[in-house]
Amino acid sequence: MNDIFLLSLTWLAYFLIHSLLASLTVKQWVARKRPDWMPGYRLFFNISATLLLAPPLVMTFAFRGEPLWQWSGVGFWLANGLALAAIWGIFWSMRYYDGQEFLGLRQLRDRVRSVEDQENLHISPVHRYVRHPWYFLGLLLIWSRDMDPAFLTSALAMTVYFIVGSRLEERKLMQYHGAAYKEYRGKVAGLLPLPWKVLSKADAQRLAGDS
Repeated sequence: MNDIFLLSLTWLAYFLIHSLLASLTVKQWVARKRPDWMPGYRLFFNISATLLLAPPLVMTFAFRGEPLWQWSGVGFWLANGLALAAIWGIFWSMRYYDGQEFLGLRQLRDRVRSVEDQENLHISPVHRYVRHPWYFLGLLLIWSRDMDPAFLTSALAMTVYFIVGSRLEERKLMQYHGAAYKEYRGKVAGLLPLPWKVLSKADAQRLAGDS
């Protein structure tokens, strides 16, 4: 149990640091105190988030124990099919993101000092069905794995963070895009796609133009 407690604390530390660096308050503080740092802030954030993710992931696999459950038979093929579909979905959806901006390379190249990540609300075809597609696909990937105490701890920690993190992210988006994002949020599900909450192509174009 000491290993699980340590793993939980490591995830908590990661989530607190990640959320703090991603917060609008911290970015506004940096923009005010050290505006010369802002062009590289997004790149720094992505690099630090990746490096800080290593300890809890290494611990998750180092603390592997007796399985709590394992997929077998039809369940094995279904679980792994969902995992492969989630991985494919992440790579497929990347075509609708500005990779240069997402990584922070465009901000660094163009010496962008603004706090906002983008000027207009961008609603890709994927975002017409769920507001946080990568979180949804991440949940599919996580919960389609065999579970032992360490992996279950990590799965629960990441699930809670996806829920909390998505809400924190939407606070920023509300400040960036106001009424347009509020209407979008009311029409599209957050983490799990719902058949009755799908945004039409026309509405997506209208809201993007109104932001």
